[in-house]
Amino acid sequence: MHLLCSAAFAALVLLSPSCQGSKLTPPVLPLIVRNPYLSTWLNNARDPPWTKWPMFWTGQEVGFSVLATVPESSHVYPLLGRPQDSLLPNDGYNVSFPTYLGASYDASVTNLTYSIPAPSSYHKSTDSLELVLSFLSPITPTSTLRQAIPASYLTVHVKGSFDLGVYIDVNGQWVSGNRGNKVVWDLHQSKLGDSEKGLKTWKVKRETEQLLTEYSDQAEWGTLHFTAPSNVQHESGTSAQLRQRFSRTGTLQNAMDDDYRSIMDEEPVFAFAKSFRLNASGTSTDSVLFTIAHIQDPVVQYASARGLTSMKPLWSSWFPSDEAMLTFHHLDYQNAAKLASNYSAQLAKDAYQSGADDYVDIVALSARQVMGGTSFSGTPDNPILFLKEISSNGNSQTVDIIFPAFPFFLYTNPRWLAYLLEPLIEHMLSGQYPNKYAMHDLGTHFPNITGYPDGNDEYMPVEECGDMLIMGLALVNSLKYDTEVAAGSVWSSMGSDFMDENPESSAFALTQLGVHDDIFGIDDCWGGSVKGVRQAQKWVRKSYGLWKQWTGYLVEFALEPQTQLSTDDFAGWLALQTNLALKGIIGIKAMSEISDLIGNVGDANNFKAC
Repeated sequence: MHLLCSAAFAALVLLSPSCQGSKLTPPVLPLIVRNPYLSTWLNNARDPPWTKWPMFWTGQEVGFSVLATVPESSHVYPLLGRPQDSLLPNDGYNVSFPTYLGASYDASVTNLTYSIPAPSSYHKSTDSLELVLSFLSPITPTSTLRQAIPASYLTVHVKGSFDLGVYIDVNGQWVSGNRGNKVVWDLHQSKLGDSEKGLKTWKVKRETEQLLTEYSDQAEWGTLHFTAPSNVQHESGTSAQLRQRFSRTGTLQNAMDDDYRSIMDEEPVFAFAKSFRLNASGTSTDSVLFTIAHIQDPVVQYASARGLTSMKPLWSSWFPSDEAMLTFHHLDYQNAAKLASNYSAQLAKDAYQSGADDYVDIVALSARQVMGGTSFSGTPDNPILFLKEISSNGNSQTVDIIFPAFPFFLYTNPRWLAYLLEPLIEHMLSGQYPNKYAMHDLGTHFPNITGYPDGNDEYMPVEECGDMLIMGLALVNSLKYDTEVAAGSVWSSMGSDFMDENPESSAFALTQLGVHDDIFGIDDCWGGSVKGVRQAQKWVRKSYGLWKQWTGYLVEFALEPQTQLSTDDFAGWLALQTNLALKGIIGIKAMSEISDLIGNVGDANNFKAC
């Protein structure tokens, strides 16, 4: 089915920044973080945001700059990145720096707050203007549809009593890790129904895309979409020229430079500018919403049961085109912000009860980091969540990377853990992996998830068998609860109790999205009561032979593990690792309970006796 963008433009009435003061001051902060290829961070986050360029997760710079200008004083203020490097002395403006009031964040939002002084022509008692750059990469545990969209929000909020202009640009570093690559661009404009209002979107990509290829971990295929309301000004051109013109005039020319060139050849940037007319007789507020998306199709190639397959993004099952998805995403800001705020508030409450204020900040920062390593694919009948091993060697679907992350998924949305395990299970069930133990990962480097038909993956047999069995039982147990209070995740019981009975579909299909609290696109409930047992049984029966095979390996080899690696592979190959023996013992016990679930009494008793 396809989701139509029928939401009213009134949905753009924006929410105020909601995250509370943060206690920890981490060295980097997430800005635009959705998947391994849309992952932009604030570098040197303990310093003012104009001291360095934002960065991709690997550390290389990304062109992303924000300027503000006060027309009455001809002062221009760098806010993000280093656009001031492009500005000239004695060019009709004065480069000044705002007072940076610091950053705050929760699980989905990072807010950067600034104070800009009133022009000298104003009365000396006039308050400074407050400006907030609010970056929202929403984590929405009740809506996989929204979580699957590879896009984030940037809202500029202003509060004051004098006029202000804001300028934002991005460059080609978002679509390639090689600065010498040539990029092409276009501006797409669309109306919203019968309204005079609409959206305008910069579309940027490599002139010659390299499908399913990376350069310095950045995707060399796909298109960046930078979207704004139609009432803002736009312009593409050489970075220095645009920034200087805006600093002099506070405007852009609604023009496009069509001299396509390489990323740093007279650096082409793609800019929007918004003029805020505030009430001089008293404090007023205003805001403008931008969205940034990076779309790849396919997202990966995967050695599925039907062979090497180019995998489409999951969102494409619900939207007929990129434009339809982007319009929905832009107009859905209030719903996404509401769902994300609900998650952040509950996470903060639970983290505080489990630890302290510092722990609240740690788990808040971890949330986008975890989801930033994943990419949703498959179809509503059989959703899949692919994972890239971030900050390491780029392996795909690494079992002992999923394992330390699985408490996050059990808490947030256990179905996402099932979607992470699904490609491993499908691949091994298909017979493409020759070993009797669970594989370490699905491919040496994301996005080419091609498996190991020779069985020559990293050798961690006890580690991976134990991890898979422990996660499998944890997933089963998360489905088995009778009351909302007993649910492992507070969001599990939300949604309808529909279950897809199609034997060919996933036990956790997304074929029946519903409405909750007037928000469309909500997952059905996760398990509970009779449904939960039936879902668990459907899931286990499909792959029971694998679970039993892995357990048999542990029975034979876990008590006195031979020389091998564990997840602490920096320690090298070691024999008789206690942690592996314990993991094996726990894995065998887990299998006894998995066997009990489907009524296999013989196996259950056998593994209990081991």
